[in-house]
Amino acid sequence: MMGTTLRWPATACACAITVLALTACGDAQDELQQWIEQQRREVKPNVTPLSPPKKFNPQAYLAGAGVEPFSTQKLTVAIKQESRQPNSLLAAEINRRKEPLEAYPLDSMAMVGSVTKQGRPYALLRVDNLLYQVKTGDYLGQNYGKVTKISETDVSLREIVQDAAGEWIERTSSLQLQERAR
Repeated sequence: MMGTTLRWPATACACAITVLALTACGDAQDELQQWIEQQRREVKPNVTPLSPPKKFNPQAYLAGAGVEPFSTQKLTVAIKQESRQPNSLLAAEINRRKEPLEAYPLDSMAMVGSVTKQGRPYALLRVDNLLYQVKTGDYLGQNYGKVTKISETDVSLREIVQDAAGEWIERTSSLQLQERAR
C-alpha cells in the first residue's frame, strides 16, 4: 500500500503538466489561424484568363492518288532486281578452300584457353573432344566465320548470314572462354 501512495503524487503531477501543455498549444493554434486568415485577406491572386482556342481548319488528304510506297508489286520487282546481282561477300567465300573447323556449327565449339607463340595470339578450341589452335584470319563455323580478334577471354569473328529478305549480310559473333569446358 505504501508503494501506491508514493505513485499517486507523481501521477497527479504528470497529469497537471500535460493539461498545462495542451492548453498552451491551443493559443499557438489560434495565432496560426489568425495569421492564415490575415494572409488570405491581403493576398489577391491574379489569374489571367486563357486565350480562346484557335480555329481548326481540316485539310483534305491529297496523296491518296499517288504512288503506294508499300505496294507488293513494287517490292517484288525490287527484290528480283537485287537477287540478279551477285553478292560480293558470298562470292569470295564460295571460291576459297574450306578449313576443317567450318564443318562444325559455332555452338558446338568451346574456347578453353589461349596461348601466345612468337608474339601471335592463338585460341584453343575444343570441338568433338579434340583441341584446335586457331589464329586471326582462320575460318570456323558453318556461316563463313572468319576470326578477327583473339584475346585471353574470347574469340571475335565475322560471319556472313542471310537476313529475312534473303540478302547476305555480315554479323559479328564471339566465343567466350569456358571456365569448365569438358
